[in-house]
Amino acid sequence: MIRIPIYEPSLSGNEKKYVNDCLDSTWISSKGKYLQLFEDRFKNFIGVKYATAVSNGTVAIHLALIALGVGPEDEVIVPTLTYIASVNAIAYTGAVPVFVDSVEPSWQMDIEDVKRKITAKTKAIMAVHLYGHPCDMKSLKELCIEKNIFLIEDCAEAIGSMFENKHVGTFGDISTFSFFGNKTITTGEGGMVVTNDETLFDRAVHFKGQGLAQHRQYWHDVIGYNYRMTNICAAIGYAQMEQIEYFIDRKREIANLYREQFLNTNIEFHHEAENVKHTYWMCSILVPDDKSRDDLRSYLSNKGIETRPLFYPVHTMPMYSQKFQRHAIAEKLGWRGINLPSFPGLTNEQVIEICTAVKDFYK
Repeated sequence: MIRIPIYEPSLSGNEKKYVNDCLDSTWISSKGKYLQLFEDRFKNFIGVKYATAVSNGTVAIHLALIALGVGPEDEVIVPTLTYIASVNAIAYTGAVPVFVDSVEPSWQMDIEDVKRKITAKTKAIMAVHLYGHPCDMKSLKELCIEKNIFLIEDCAEAIGSMFENKHVGTFGDISTFSFFGNKTITTGEGGMVVTNDETLFDRAVHFKGQGLAQHRQYWHDVIGYNYRMTNICAAIGYAQMEQIEYFIDRKREIANLYREQFLNTNIEFHHEAENVKHTYWMCSILVPDDKSRDDLRSYLSNKGIETRPLFYPVHTMPMYSQKFQRHAIAEKLGWRGINLPSFPGLTNEQVIEICTAVKDFYK
């Protein structure tokens, strides 16, 4: 029986009040006041001009790629150490995902490997801010400008994270976020596409709403998608945004406690670089060897503590492994890493209990 889950959302604010307001108004689908309220609050929080809410984080990435015109025969460079949605969305467009390795101790995409993988077919680079730690956005942005390549940010795990005091999601030509139930803020299911480019914003809005033309009702001029968020989901998101600073601050407190507990042990806690703000969507560790990782997870499970393995490198999965590749750092991280409970409602006593159990396992 799970006593301490890997994650659970905090819904202690105005979520019920705003959802009930939707029900009372009967605006429960893809129109209603909370959509605009949520989009406006979100874009103001991270500091972009435009934001459009969508039904989940995966379609947000797909929509961003479509807005950029990514399609068959294009290549998109993406870290292999990421959640599958980052890569699948590329495949949906007919483009080819080109995998790059990670670097330690940040676990983010290897910029030197990115440089090696750029070809005449490279249409975009997708920066994935893994587990809430920002990528090296200065180097990536400079590289994209130099090579005339689009820059996409997958910020699904990194709302509130910063690189050199600037929010992630503001560096790319277009960026995406996820609000799944285990994200820092949630709408149950949901996502957001943000940009400072009006044309990209207009294209995203056009494609997400079935390609509906503006000049004629029920006239569609492109093959679009039904990627719209509901007013109910937006109401939850708006309530979550009222608490976002607390969520981030508490998650950083939890991370610091984990870090303190694992000092002078053989457990490596996820590093935070000097020039970034890591929001620790997942508090993550590396164990001494891959052989003990699953045994430790079973040991913790028997104590009622839920964990997750780090994402397995996508290049090792059947649908993307047709061409043999080695990405040594990503593979090491993927087989040795564990995500620990990381939600804002986690108590300090529970964190210490988890850390004590991990240390006892390795005695």
